[in-house]
Amino acid sequence: MPSTTRNSLPAPLDTVGVQLYTVRDALKADFDGTLAAIAEMGYDAVEFAGYHDRSPHEVKALTDRLGLATPSVHVLPGHIRKRADDILGAAQIMEHEYVVCAYLMEEDRGSLDAYRDIAALLEDFGKRCASKGIQLAYHNHDFEFQPIEETVPYDLLLQETSPEAVKMELDLYWIHVAGHDAATYMQAHPGRFPLWHLKDWGPDGAMKPVGTGEIDFASIFEHAEAAGLQHAFVEHDDPDDPMASIQTSLNHLRPSGAE
Repeated sequence: MPSTTRNSLPAPLDTVGVQLYTVRDALKADFDGTLAAIAEMGYDAVEFAGYHDRSPHEVKALTDRLGLATPSVHVLPGHIRKRADDILGAAQIMEHEYVVCAYLMEEDRGSLDAYRDIAALLEDFGKRCASKGIQLAYHNHDFEFQPIEETVPYDLLLQETSPEAVKMELDLYWIHVAGHDAATYMQAHPGRFPLWHLKDWGPDGAMKPVGTGEIDFASIFEHAEAAGLQHAFVEHDDPDDPMASIQTSLNHLRPSGAE
């Protein structure tokens, strides 16, 4: 990774991706046009959150034509339980390197036993993914860092899944909101965090485009090698103008004229 200065980020990143949940409404209105606009902005990769009623073959043909890599997809625990074969089949067609468990419903996180059940599900499915040449990962929000019976559930997930079967997609906004230090986790679990979500934090707690808030990304990126970083995705959960938001983030990650 390139050297950095505080909050300047490693500029430019070799490749920059975007989590398509950010532009979900635009995709519903114009799937092909939205992906084309993302490619035209200069994004290299997209992380899917569903295929918007299109077949994986159709979507892969489009992303190939646009020159967009498709390293990963988000799924939910219910999908893993009920449609594991479909997930893996689509992932192979799409040439995803990663399948990512995106979010836990309340029933999956109400107790430590619930988290243990999720850990067991992830471990089992992670091994199934590995048999197909795919890596499973888990994406955090802030609730995994809220202690239950003096145990941090995120720590439990790390401890009760193997590094081989389950990697982590670290959301740098949500771990910051939770009051934990991303770099500390990267150093404690080297190689476990190959995927990152990049979104910024404002002093009022609001989610912001990358580079417009107060997260010290430059410092975090100093630990990219220890983390095992392979793919970084811009995301904003609910921006006022999704396309403008991802353009702002990209401008910060890859300034005009940067090589």
